[in-house]
Amino acid sequence: MAYDPDGEERLRTTPTGTAPPSGPAQPSPPPRPGLSYAAPAPIAVAPPVPGAVRLARALWLLSFVAGLTVLVGSFLSRDGHLERLRSVVDGMAPGGDAEAVSTASGIVFWGSVGALLLVILLEAALLGAVLARHNWARWALVPLLAVHAVATLLATAFLMPEGDSANYVMLLWGAQLLLTLVGLVLLFLPASNAWLKSRRTVRR
Repeated sequence: MAYDPDGEERLRTTPTGTAPPSGPAQPSPPPRPGLSYAAPAPIAVAPPVPGAVRLARALWLLSFVAGLTVLVGSFLSRDGHLERLRSVVDGMAPGGDAEAVSTASGIVFWGSVGALLLVILLEAALLGAVLARHNWARWALVPLLAVHAVATLLATAFLMPEGDSANYVMLLWGAQLLLTLVGLVLLFLPASNAWLKSRRTVRR
C-alpha cells in the first residue's frame, strides 16, 4: 500500500491502471469436462458353466483318451497289422502281385487310422464350440457320433489285433462310444439347454 502526503493510504497501481498481484501468479484451473448423457458401455458377464456341461466335457475328454490310446497302440504295432492285412487281402484276391497286396494293405490300415483320428478331431472341435456356447455344435455332434460308431465298427476288421490285446481294444472302443453317448446326452439336459440358449447378461 502507498500513503498520500496527507496520511491517507491508497492502492498502488501499475501504469496501466490495474492493481498488481499481491502474491505469486496461480495457474488457471483446467477446464471442466462437459456433461455427457451417454450411458457407459455394458460389461458382458458370462453365466457360470452348469455341472452337467462340466461333466459332459470330462466324459468327452476321457473318450478322446480312450480312442487315441487305441490309435497309438495300432501305430506302434503297425507291422503286425500290415502283415495280417496282407493275408486278408491275399485271401480276398488270391494270386495277386505282392507289391499290390502290400499297397492295398497299407491303404486299408492307414485309411482306418486316419478316419478314426479325423472323427476324434472333429468331435474335439465341436466340443470346443459347445463350450463357447454355440448351440448348433451339440446338434452337429449327433450325426458325427453315428459316423463314429460306423467307423469304429468297420475298423474292427482292420485294426483289431490278435490274441489277448483284442480284448483291450474292444474295451477301449466300447468305453469311448459309451462316454461320448453319455456326454452327448448331458449336453441336452435342461440345465445345459438353458446355459446354451441364454443370452449374456450385462452389468452397468
